[in-house]
Amino acid sequence: MSEIRRLYFTKMQGIGNDYIYVDMLGSPTSLKTDDKISLPELSRKISDRHFGVGSDGLIAILPSASADFRMRMFNADGSEAQMCGNGSRCVGKYVHDKGFTDKTVVTLETRAGIKVLHLHLNDEGKVESVTVDMGVASLKRGDVPVVGDKDSELVNVPVEVDGEMFGITAVGMGNPHGVIFVDEITDRHIHYYGKILETHEMWPERANIEFAKVIDRRHIDMRVWERGSGETLACGTGACATMVAAFKLGLIDEEAELRLLGGNLTIRYDASTGRVYMRGGAEFVAEGWYFEM
Repeated sequence: MSEIRRLYFTKMQGIGNDYIYVDMLGSPTSLKTDDKISLPELSRKISDRHFGVGSDGLIAILPSASADFRMRMFNADGSEAQMCGNGSRCVGKYVHDKGFTDKTVVTLETRAGIKVLHLHLNDEGKVESVTVDMGVASLKRGDVPVVGDKDSELVNVPVEVDGEMFGITAVGMGNPHGVIFVDEITDRHIHYYGKILETHEMWPERANIEFAKVIDRRHIDMRVWERGSGETLACGTGACATMVAAFKLGLIDEEAELRLLGGNLTIRYDASTGRVYMRGGAEFVAEGWYFEM
């Protein structure tokens, strides 16, 4: 790593999707930009659930020249992702409740573009939940990305994996998702087929894989194999992608509750604009000093 041997961290979770947050905003406990610390290496070490703090990854909060704040998100394996829906909600709570802003509408720069966070406060003036304008979903192969004609879509296309056939719908939410609807979601779906499908040759940048079961037109159960992290309790962009895929296939109305292992998200898909809106909670878990051993 670098000469730094300790840093101040905050652990947060959004419906069980937990990340370590470090601010680089210039506060007394900030990680300084001239520390030259390797964020991918830090993510691998601090995310370890036995030898580190334990998390699905690391999120750094930084100043932005084009928005109120900027986030960089790293998976537990050190790979950098474009966007994290649950993480963006936690960033909104972090910057508001820790006094970096008093705004209730916050713009956040990500590798997937600028997102708008609407902060909903409780009676004590703290952030209780956050609605994120997740931007426009795309099913074009070139946007997701998926191999093949960049202007075509991959919707419920059969893909064979180890003798099993799955209908996959590819959705780009700033990061790539492959959504599969099944009658029942099993551990084998997630831990065996999800792991294989993440690195399938169809995905040039790997992909997050969602297995989902439609309960009715307003409720979907789902589980996620997250690119670079394995199964996580929740994935905000994955819930949005699943909502879009279900709507595309005529299985769901424009607003629904997506039920994940860690909790529920309310997702609204505006079919006229293609924009997706996600509302859910964000909570502090712990904070303190992390020492590199």
